[in-house]
Amino acid sequence: MTLATSTRAGEPSARMVLLRGVDERGFGFFTNYDSQKGGDLAQNPRAALVIYWPKLGRQVRVAGAVVKQSPEESIAYFHNRPLASQLSAWASPQSRVIRNRAVLEDAVAALAAKYEGTAVPLPPNWGGYRVRPQTIEFWAHRDNRLHDRIRYSRDPKRGWRIERLAP
Repeated sequence: MTLATSTRAGEPSARMVLLRGVDERGFGFFTNYDSQKGGDLAQNPRAALVIYWPKLGRQVRVAGAVVKQSPEESIAYFHNRPLASQLSAWASPQSRVIRNRAVLEDAVAALAAKYEGTAVPLPPNWGGYRVRPQTIEFWAHRDNRLHDRIRYSRDPKRGWRIERLAP
């Protein structure tokens, strides 16, 4: 999915991330808290998501507040990742300038030796976020650009308000 964030000053940034769970609490993903997206979310804990299926002619847009997932959820997800991904989470100073690729490869090799035969712990700067939707829009392709757009907006008193939007 595409994750869009912005700084406190409104400087936007968007990137692709893996959707890692949807439930009544929101849409989950995991990352390095020290990355650009983590920095943006620390300054401005709101985000927008776009999930797009071009072959189906469908997309879902989500916007809302962002909260960190619990340490238990982050640990559980981290330990379900492949070992190489766990080591990379420790090795990469995500979004920072590095001298060359060898810096990363050397760091991963050192970490692999350090943790050989033991569980790799969750890095202190890594974990999950959840986008708690304020709005969810479902878009479906239709001929002649007369697409269907249905928006759900959270109303604290009445639940979800449902509206049809013009394409």
